Amino acid sequence: MRLFLHQLRNEQRLYWRSRELAFFTFLFPVLIFVLLGSVYGNDKIKSEHGIKGSHYLLAGILGYGLASTAFAGLAIILVIRRESAILKRLRGTPLPAWAYIAATVASTIIVYAIEVVVLIVLAKVLFGVPFPGRVFSLVLALLLGAFAFAALGIGLTTVIRSAEGSSAVVNAVYLPMGFISGSFWSPHAYPRFLEVIADILPLTYFIRLTRDIVLRNAEIWNEGTAVGVIAAWGAVGLFFAVRGFRWEPRDV
Repeated sequence: MRLFLHQLRNEQRLYWRSRELAFFTFLFPVLIFVLLGSVYGNDKIKSEHGIKGSHYLLAGILGYGLASTAFAGLAIILVIRRESAILKRLRGTPLPAWAYIAATVASTIIVYAIEVVVLIVLAKVLFGVPFPGRVFSLVLALLLGAFAFAALGIGLTTVIRSAEGSSAVVNAVYLPMGFISGSFWSPHAYPRFLEVIADILPLTYFIRLTRDIVLRNAEIWNEGTAVGVIAAWGAVGLFFAVRGFRWEPRDV
């Protein structure tokens, strides 16, 4: 446990010292929320029973922020460290493998938790979005999503062959997923083929889950379908992570 806490502190320092990483995974979703909320935050979304745009947007950006931090950021960090032989050198230290992975994932979850608090406070101050009433359900939903997307991010590293290609591969996955899943607007006007794709993506179900909890005061145990799909995707990511995660650079 002492080694885990030591590594967790190191991971936090490394994250906040990396200005580019902190901007694109932490600050960028916050900026998008403020910009889009300022543009259509007061509009009423007819297809969502007249919900204000800012209220509807909050849950979507919570989802986009999750994909940005726990999925994209984590995958890129691990690939870069693997290909620069940092992970290989870590295996020769007293730090257990489980402690390193756990500390890296925990650091990611801490960053996302801070981002969630910032988004909720900004939503209240700037756009009058009420604070969530089902806090316990929201925390459970956020933790479920964080662990599931972290597993998917680690699983994705198994198919990325180089540090140079890590950003391209990750962005090619999570950016379209963010748009199709309805992070920024209601997906009800999508053509049929996009609806079919959206109904497969884990981010769609995470956004639905958080939206029901934040906007409709639903409890997480009443959202069995969304919880099941998110957990299933997390299990898929965990399977590939366990089977294919590498500590040594790939032979390109």
